[in-house]
Parts: sequence; structure tokens; C-alpha cells
Amino acid sequence: MAHKPLLDCVFVPIASVEDARATARAVTPYLRDRDATVVVGHVIEKAGGAPDKASVEQRERLAEEIFEVVDDEFANEDISHECHVRYGTDVADTIIDAADEFDADAIVFTPRGGSRWLRLLTGDVSLSLVTQSDRPVVVLPDVEEADTDG
Repeated sequence: MAHKPLLDCVFVPIASVEDARATARAVTPYLRDRDATVVVGHVIEKAGGAPDKASVEQRERLAEEIFEVVDDEFANEDISHECHVRYGTDVADTIIDAADEFDADAIVFTPRGGSRWLRLLTGDVSLSLVTQSDRPVVVLPDVEEADTDG
């Protein structure tokens, strides 16, 4: 069975405007000068029966802002990409389903900040992606955090 290149198509989930900038900068060196399909996704989390924290319209506007940041960052490096919004009650499952829909070879992201306690209380999407995905998950260091660490 022939395998296609590992990063022929990647799904890049983005959580916020700040995450868009950090993730785009972290992933750029790995995508520069490659003919890869890059699918950027943002999940609008639905509360599953409970009232949502913000209206769908507010969250869709946020998604537009996120995609504008990604567009700007990737335009500087001439990285071709497409952006998609997904809706779901479980962020990790929605990301995995989207990666499957686009037949991505890997899910590529930078971990979100936050304390260990916050992740424990709110659920850790990163851990769920790594343990539940049926495809490789590439976790890149946050370039901006690495620059300030040392």
C-alpha cells in the first residue's frame, strides 16, 4: 500500500485571534515552499441544550477575525490555505471529524495556554486530540513563547 507524504494535507485548528497569530507563525516554517493543502478550522462550541455564552453571530464574527489574521500571516509567506467554521458540542471530536472530512494526513496545532488546573477543570482539547485521533497529531511549540523563554 502506497502512502502519500505525511504533510500533504494538514488540518490546523485555531481557537482565538491570539492563537491564530501564534499557530500561523509556528506552522509556517513547516509549510513554506511545500505544495501542501492547508485547511484552517475554528470550532464554534455549542452548549448542548444549555444557554451559549455568546450568540452564534458573535462567535461567527470572531471566526472571521481569526481567519483574517491567518490570511495575513500566510499571505506574507505565500501559503495557500482554506478556512472553515465547524459547530459542535465537543471541540476535540469536531476537530477530528473535520480532519476526517478533509482527509487530512495530520492535525497540526500549538497548545493553548492556561494552567494545569484550568485544563483539568475545563477539559484538555490537546490531550483529547492526541489520544482520540485516528491520524497523526503534530504539536508545535509556540514560537513567540519559545522566543521569550530563553
